[in-house]
Amino acid sequence: MPFQHPEEIGYGHVIERYVTRKDSDHPRYRDLKSGRVLRPGWPHAERFTRQLIDDARTITDAELEAILGYEWRSRFTAAWLIGVGRRATFRERIGGLLLASEFCFSGGAYCFALARFGTNADAEILASYLDHYLPRTSLRYDQPAALGALLRLDAHLGTQHADRFTEPDGLWDRWVQALAHLQGHPGYTPAAQRRRTDVQCDFADGWVCVT
Repeated sequence: MPFQHPEEIGYGHVIERYVTRKDSDHPRYRDLKSGRVLRPGWPHAERFTRQLIDDARTITDAELEAILGYEWRSRFTAAWLIGVGRRATFRERIGGLLLASEFCFSGGAYCFALARFGTNADAEILASYLDHYLPRTSLRYDQPAALGALLRLDAHLGTQHADRFTEPDGLWDRWVQALAHLQGHPGYTPAAQRRRTDVQCDFADGWVCVT
């Protein structure tokens, strides 16, 4: 998919306004990527989360499109804003970016957004991603985040989309076993991936409830 700087389409303000703004000692995208926002006792939590929720509510679709059309930091942040705000109109766009896997890091945020939307359509996108990328065992993209999001959706929807990936000696096991140092690693079980997604989504739910 082509990408361009937001300045080229008249949205030069969006990077500083939404991506690199500082509600702590670091730019927003770094706080989100590091996961420090999820840690109890983080001193900037209240200011950061309130500003993130406000932006998720007020950012326009055109501004989101401008950010999604640029590099990984922008796409990563845009996907978080879309997920927090549950902007389900971006489902197809997010799904396309996830499947394309053009940039590092941003894919996990796409999976977070799809998990937040919470429908069978989102589960089908995640399953399509895993169908495409789990057999390619040399590629270490966003397979863990996608599986975690799919497992969360299955639990909430009462579906079994992930079963065919997580069966013994199935696609997930083969993807993990392809690297010797991951064999038997507790951080690479399906349950561990589900817990990571739950932490993100439950924390996002908590932000919205208190504002």
